Amino acid sequence: MPLIKNGQEVDDVWAYVPDEAPLSPGGCITVSLSRFRSETELLLARNTEIGVRLEPADDPQELEDHLERLALIEIDFPKYTDGRGYSQAQLLRRRYGYTGELRAVGQVLRDQILYMNRSGFDAFETERTELPSILQALEEFSAFYQPAADGAATVFARRHGKK
Repeated sequence: MPLIKNGQEVDDVWAYVPDEAPLSPGGCITVSLSRFRSETELLLARNTEIGVRLEPADDPQELEDHLERLALIEIDFPKYTDGRGYSQAQLLRRRYGYTGELRAVGQVLRDQILYMNRSGFDAFETERTELPSILQALEEFSAFYQPAADGAATVFARRHGKK
């Protein structure tokens, strides 16, 4: 699947390892939150970068003590109608201060890209749209009424000269 990051299509060096699969000796891997909880020390002791994939029902607070050591957090959208991933992203960025890569995976649609970006996502794994369409989606609106994880000034803040 194409990976869009920083406005361009990039090679994906990460591999998701399902719970029942053995860990590879090297390479950048992501694991489920449940596997991360059960094998935390083993995973963090690896000499490679580690990532975690959150499912919609997972609580991002469980990662709070490990965020500095995680290079990637993937948030899965198993259905395009499930919006819990937006809340997870907002919590990770705004409440817990996560600064690493935050990637949307699963049913990622073009119409959601702007809102995902505003929620804190900086990478999108999608097979449903092409790069030009994603870049266009990220620029569709230039003013917002709600504050978000992207830090863009709201319409009200601009009106009153605040950034």
